[in-house]
Amino acid sequence: MKIKKGDQILIISGKDRGKRGKILEAFPKEGKAVVEGVNIRKKHVRPKKTGEKGQIIEMPAPINVANLKLICPKCGKATRVGYKIVDKKKNRICKKCGQEI
Repeated sequence: MKIKKGDQILIISGKDRGKRGKILEAFPKEGKAVVEGVNIRKKHVRPKKTGEKGQIIEMPAPINVANLKLICPKCGKATRVGYKIVDKKKNRICKKCGQEI
């Protein structure tokens, strides 16, 4: 998976197309990521104690990584991610500007 926690991304398909956000969690085995403010789901929570009210909580659900594009911090464009090996270390690079991410 070419994106990581903390990356700025752009949603390229689905109901939230065009929105930008930050990755809060990444799930590489499932190929999904949780993005801040995107793919919001409502969860109904039961009251735990007597006298307490139940509530509806809005929380972001995981979205498929194929629907996300990384925003390069250097050039600010949505781009694909490539790799370059320098001194036995694998670094991510922007395919548009060629700078290291």
